[in-house]
Amino acid sequence: MFQDKYVFVQLTAFLNRTQFNNYVRKYDGNRYVKHFTCWNQLLAMMFGQLSYRESLRDLIVALEAHRATQYHLGLGRNTIVKATLAYANQTRDYRIFEDFAFYMMKEACKKRETSILNIPGKKYAFDSTTIPLCLATFPWAKFRSKKGGVKAHVLYDVEAQVPAFYTVTTASKHDSTAMSSITYEPNSYYIFDRAYDTFKELYKIHLTGSYYVVRSKTNLKYKMVKWKRRMPMNVLTDAEVKLTGYLSEKKYPESFRFIRYYDEEDDREFTFLTNAKHLSALDVANLYKKRWLVELFFKWLKQHLKIKRFWGTTKNAVRIQISVAIITYCLVAIVHHDMQLKRSTYEVLQILSISLTDKTRLRDLFDKTIFNDVKELDYPLFKGLFDRVSSSLFLKTSWKHPC
Repeated sequence: MFQDKYVFVQLTAFLNRTQFNNYVRKYDGNRYVKHFTCWNQLLAMMFGQLSYRESLRDLIVALEAHRATQYHLGLGRNTIVKATLAYANQTRDYRIFEDFAFYMMKEACKKRETSILNIPGKKYAFDSTTIPLCLATFPWAKFRSKKGGVKAHVLYDVEAQVPAFYTVTTASKHDSTAMSSITYEPNSYYIFDRAYDTFKELYKIHLTGSYYVVRSKTNLKYKMVKWKRRMPMNVLTDAEVKLTGYLSEKKYPESFRFIRYYDEEDDREFTFLTNAKHLSALDVANLYKKRWLVELFFKWLKQHLKIKRFWGTTKNAVRIQISVAIITYCLVAIVHHDMQLKRSTYEVLQILSISLTDKTRLRDLFDKTIFNDVKELDYPLFKGLFDRVSSSLFLKTSWKHPC
């Protein structure tokens, strides 16, 4: 008979605690710790993410309200006070949670591997989002003279629709500087906006046997090597070019493709650079269109997980909270895959947020709960969630969120 298992416990059972403990030992996270371990800290932070807590005080009040069930939720026997959680976020190595986030991303990508384009190889979109911070409260995150902020740079698997890599920098860092932190996989495709038109890094991708698709800047200096005379509809130019600028030619000495494409839907012209000479120009344009998925991922993450209001003011606390948000997102993706749920992420998080302390089977929770006012219920969790149509429906209904 099923009994004494809370929804939150059933959900966190999908986490690999052995792997997490390996990272704790690696960075000596539980040194001198008697009660509130790194695992308790992770679960407490995830509880706050899933229940939409606005602040550290708000999270502590919610935990205190469930003091009688705290041990059975996996949060330890001792009362969690604000100072304890704040000190843990400030002092414990953020790499414990960051490495575990990388592990969760790898597992989610592996489980959710699909093929949305008839092009062999992985497809990634790389972009960043700026999270504004108060400079007086976060003096280490100086962005401008009176503004602060951090940037989350995310490598997004556009087929699995989960992040594959991320890094956090201050907002003053240029987007292209984060490209050097990516480990490129051979025979994979990397899609960038024109902020990443850095030829040194693009040539690095080319040398690893990978392919890139990037929007060109307007001041590109090049010469034509060869070009196609017959092109499909909406393809204005499809040529092989070489750079002519002194520095740029040294950074990228080989030729690459130069494609001009007219998008009828937006009535705009796009210029792409790529080393994928085996693809058609339309395939290159379709690949770039998938870059929009990472933008919608950022929008969804900011609206439904807590990475805009932080529960600590130190750099360490900010990085831990961002890592826990990524872990929570990947956990939902894994649960959706393993349980084969036909619901959107928005709906899954809505159900979980009000059911964390219920004693109901996860399967019964999702099968028997009906939301009649959510317009995108017919869309599965990630498939179609980030389409333009479903994202517009999502934005129309997001104001009904209980938080």
